Amino acid sequence: MNNDLIQRVPPNNKEAEQSVLGSILLRPEALIEALEYVTADSFYQHAHQLIFTAMMELNEADQGIDVVTVKNTLDDKNQLDDIGGVSYLADLASIVPTAANVVYYAKIVADKALLRRLITTATDIVAQSYEDQDNDVNSILDAAERQIMNVGEDQAGNGFKKISDVLNATIEDIDQRAQEDSSVTGLSTGYAELDKVTAGLHPDELVILAARPGVGKTAFALNVAENVAVHTPTTVAIFSLEMGAEQLASRLLCAQGSIDANDLRTGNLNDEEWKNLVVATGILSRTSIYIDDTPGIKMAEIRAKCRRLAKETGNLGLIIVDYLQL
Repeated sequence: MNNDLIQRVPPNNKEAEQSVLGSILLRPEALIEALEYVTADSFYQHAHQLIFTAMMELNEADQGIDVVTVKNTLDDKNQLDDIGGVSYLADLASIVPTAANVVYYAKIVADKALLRRLITTATDIVAQSYEDQDNDVNSILDAAERQIMNVGEDQAGNGFKKISDVLNATIEDIDQRAQEDSSVTGLSTGYAELDKVTAGLHPDELVILAARPGVGKTAFALNVAENVAVHTPTTVAIFSLEMGAEQLASRLLCAQGSIDANDLRTGNLNDEEWKNLVVATGILSRTSIYIDDTPGIKMAEIRAKCRRLAKETGNLGLIIVDYLQL
């Protein structure tokens, strides 16, 4: 790795960090606004980490936050000299004229912290790639992808949404549904009675299929996947934690071609079944069904692989996990 790159100062913005702390000293309520975006670890300067931690401790204890209380808190922990003394706290209090822009400054601090995490993670990935050369390349790639995805996990929260904004979006959605002829407003499962009850499968929905062992949960889920993929351009991802991809494909062929499973398993097909097999193969080959049969796959891996697939296809609309082991 380039030595100049290693020796460079990690991304940070000292002025933004000072402005966040100064805003809180001016208006203690600004701490709550800042906490939407930053933690103590978001600050690059160690002194600023200590000061922000002291402010949070005061807030949790329902005590006021000002130069004196922060100074006393740091002094009690023998950290006052580490931050430059009480004079530095006084400087922070005068560094910004108003606390109105605390969110703006906090976002800058958060962005720089995210870049530092990304650099640290990327450096770890480089080191692992050198050290794990004898391991499976795909395993190394999956691990690297999980690490990169985890960097942005803290940024994924949507925060509060005002009810008026949510209602506006909801009314628009209802109005759009009212203009459609079909009562199925989501992806059709292919089962009319089920669609009548659910109105189809909709984005952001978690559907749990529960039943006793051996009653056909996997077969039913595969039928739904097949119906969606065959009749719409939707990409379908199937994660099978127990059954192999070829076995799943055989089940899909049987369902699509109305072929006896035992005949397919033994290869003892009559002329009609061979013809149906060819047709079913053609139909399924044109769908966007993707199967992952990694045994014991973790949720973090499923999330990472789905994100990758969604980016590659641009149309990931249904994810089936068999099974969740609830």
